[in-house]
Amino acid sequence: MHSSTVLTRVAVALFVGATMAQPLSGQASDPLTLERIHASADFAASGFSGMWLPDGSGWAVTETSEAGGAALVRVDAETGARQTLIPTAELTPPGLSTALAVESFRFEGRRVLLFTDAQQVWRSRTRGRYWVFDLDLRTLTPVSRASGWQMFAKLSPDGSKVAFVRDNDLWLTELATGEERRLTRDGSEAIINGTTDWVYEEELGLRDAFRWSPDGTKIAYWQFDQSPIRDFPMVDETRLYPELSHVQYPKAGTPNSIVRVGAFDLETGETTWFKVDPTNGYYIARMDWAASSSEVTIQTLTRHQNRLELLTGDATTGATRSLLVEEDEAWVDVGDEVAWLEGGDRFLWVSDRDGWQHVYLYRRNGALVRQLTEGEWDVTGVLGWDPGTRRTYLSAAYAGPLGRSILSVDLDGKVSELMHGERGSYDAVFSPDFKRVVQTYSTLEHPPVVTLYENRGREVRAMRVLEDNAALVAHLAAADLSAPEFIHVDAADGTPLNAFLIKPSDFDPEREYGLLLYVYGGPGSQTAADRWGGSRYVWHQYLAQQGVLVASVDNRGTGARGRAFKKQTYLKLGQLETADQLAAVSQLGELPYVDADKIGIWGWSYGGYMTLMATLQSEGRIAAGVSVAPVTDWKLYDTIYTERFMRTPQENAAGYGSGAPTAYADKLDSELLIIHGTGDDNVHPQNTMQMIDALEEAGKQFDMRLYPNKRHSIAGAKTRLHLFEYITGFVLRHLTPGGSRIAA
Repeated sequence: MHSSTVLTRVAVALFVGATMAQPLSGQASDPLTLERIHASADFAASGFSGMWLPDGSGWAVTETSEAGGAALVRVDAETGARQTLIPTAELTPPGLSTALAVESFRFEGRRVLLFTDAQQVWRSRTRGRYWVFDLDLRTLTPVSRASGWQMFAKLSPDGSKVAFVRDNDLWLTELATGEERRLTRDGSEAIINGTTDWVYEEELGLRDAFRWSPDGTKIAYWQFDQSPIRDFPMVDETRLYPELSHVQYPKAGTPNSIVRVGAFDLETGETTWFKVDPTNGYYIARMDWAASSSEVTIQTLTRHQNRLELLTGDATTGATRSLLVEEDEAWVDVGDEVAWLEGGDRFLWVSDRDGWQHVYLYRRNGALVRQLTEGEWDVTGVLGWDPGTRRTYLSAAYAGPLGRSILSVDLDGKVSELMHGERGSYDAVFSPDFKRVVQTYSTLEHPPVVTLYENRGREVRAMRVLEDNAALVAHLAAADLSAPEFIHVDAADGTPLNAFLIKPSDFDPEREYGLLLYVYGGPGSQTAADRWGGSRYVWHQYLAQQGVLVASVDNRGTGARGRAFKKQTYLKLGQLETADQLAAVSQLGELPYVDADKIGIWGWSYGGYMTLMATLQSEGRIAAGVSVAPVTDWKLYDTIYTERFMRTPQENAAGYGSGAPTAYADKLDSELLIIHGTGDDNVHPQNTMQMIDALEEAGKQFDMRLYPNKRHSIAGAKTRLHLFEYITGFVLRHLTPGGSRIAA
């Protein structure tokens, strides 16, 4: 059926125990405003912020008193009773008048490792100071008394030592004496030990790059030599004289860091390097101890990322041997570290080799035992292995790509659905003993409900609701929002695509409305997903109240629909996706209540890229586009992400050329707003500057807004409000009655 004749609607249902009292249509008692959405906490959702205690009897949270002091509080899982675990006074170091500002914490036996004074390091708050609190001795000990920040501190298995990174070297502190020992001595701007370079952090999710052996005698770690990578300068223009900072940023087709992994022996003071050739272009994507203190597992990827090999390495000799190989005509996705079972005799592995992402069981020697899950659905995460029930817990798109279910599977491959439903997405955090689980459930329009359950392996029993976000639910109810509709549209080749559509609560089918497409569209992503949409969803509802419908379409190449659907964009990023978004524009424009002359599109990052690709090739079908922080030529983006999908510019010149918005600048026949932060270390403002240059050369008019020193997220309450005030004005000016278009 042609999707414009019917856009299939999914019934809307609220969660168990959750209700929303709706005011009469068109009579919002607490109307939406941009200030409330982007500069207040009215629409901020709360989730589970606790850290399970090691014995699973409860969890701990931080609490701040009115006087500003922090404390650590234990919450009993059975009763909900709260008890102060570490009071403010005991979190106040000697000689100081205020308690530590705890950023995060974790339990390691009877000690608590506290992270304080967190500093931003490009992409994340990973640098600060660490303290150890002993729950038996009631002592608070700094991890280091020396100057300089610490990163990724970890207690040894026996709790007597702490290893951490400072100034790109590994250090060790003996807690009993406070003595510090420098383990590596070659750390510099070029050489990094125990943490990662920019591109590994951004694209492989690696920041913490060292691991204690189970017996505490060795530390395995990554070492990066960044010297082959050119510096990318970032300019701070807000000073009297502009200041430069530099990021080692490898662009597609240019050299990467030379990377190796080794095991440092605390007794000998020597590092044994594992025999993985650091000059062969491989990425060392994962490494951890192999449920043993004598072996590690290492996952290597070829530079093309189409061959992943799982190796074991001998920590004494450095010798390696292959356990398994994954190969793909497109690319191989990297998952988490290997999940070991039964004391290290067997392990779990995730692969899409049968066309869908599933879990496989292997013996330690690399022999396949069996495929544990199967079917036309994707496993999206391994949540844990319970040795007591011998079951593995999974997140999966089991009931379809819109939502997520929580499953358990035994070693014979028998699957049980723990948390599932016709609507919505589930997430779960299991206690260390797997006897309890905290479930988080939401839909696109309803914020998370957090519930504690007793876990019985094949089923769960509700204990109590921990967080219902009642204040947020009340704000939403009082704002007179409409229920979003999940629909289908056809891709350019006829493939059904998932989408959502938001109408105003006083929708009039006899009226014509402008429509704004929200797009991301990158490989493996989803915007048409049935999970809480946050402030962006609320802003979309605000636009609907102003008379602009909002839709979002997951084009070919997006996630949770199997390997073939996701990987068909290989070597041609932007081409199929753009064709699908333009097909959606045509179909949505045929709806009797949509004004086909007032269809716009907006997106951020990959969505900003897609906005440019679609707007520039729309031949006027898109009236206005808003592109935030876009890639404008894949040659300007990083090696790991870009080459995963496109190979190098030298190998795939045609794909890079056809996928570059700058190549279509002369085709602009729409209103266009481009926005970028000048401090964006991810998608550099260079992208926007080159797009502007191409548009100017083509004689095309456009709007632009720059945010000084703002990074990729363009964050900050005042900044975010300023940003969305401008975007909102642009959208309403061009997609509502009376809006005008400038001449191309």
